[in-house]
Amino acid sequence: MPGLIGKKVGMTSIFNDQGKNIPCTVLEVGPCVVTQVRTLDTDGYEAIQLGYGEKKAKNTGKALTGHFAKAKTTPKVKVQEFDGFDAELNLGDVVDVELFVEGEYVDVTGVSKGKGFQGVVKRHGFRGVGDATHGQHNRLRAPGSIGAASYPARVFKGMRMAGRMGGDQVTVANLEVLKVIKDKNLLVVKGSVPGPKNSLLTIEK
Repeated sequence: MPGLIGKKVGMTSIFNDQGKNIPCTVLEVGPCVVTQVRTLDTDGYEAIQLGYGEKKAKNTGKALTGHFAKAKTTPKVKVQEFDGFDAELNLGDVVDVELFVEGEYVDVTGVSKGKGFQGVVKRHGFRGVGDATHGQHNRLRAPGSIGAASYPARVFKGMRMAGRMGGDQVTVANLEVLKVIKDKNLLVVKGSVPGPKNSLLTIEK
């Protein structure tokens, strides 16, 4: 699917024609530079590699520096491949937020906020004991039994238990594009997207 790389600016809200307040997220999308063109002859598939964000040359390896120099552009923070573009794109071309139009729906992929080590109530939505009587001392948020006994004498894989939460790749599908602000490369989508402010995102049609 065609798409672009961008970052999360933050959340706000706008009023629609009916006067309803809609929560939305502002994304800075592009401009993205075509850093490689994949073809059937050379790569076995067709795709366009896009680069986004400025990166210092001293923090870029020699192989990547040569890769970006071939496209006659500066080192980029992130590169990713997309396919399905209508227009024919060549090395060094710039694709910006005009790829999207108001009213269409997009999928946004990012890395969710890390929440550290969390218990089962927050991580999996367990209820806990819910009542402090009947000898329940300090067990309000405990996981309870995990089901193992002398047989099978082990804990099954995939048990919902306490552990690290967040920091996962998450895709939120079918977010409506409310506004496209072309002069500032901004995209306003309905609802929330994963990750903190200034985190990198992938926006696909």
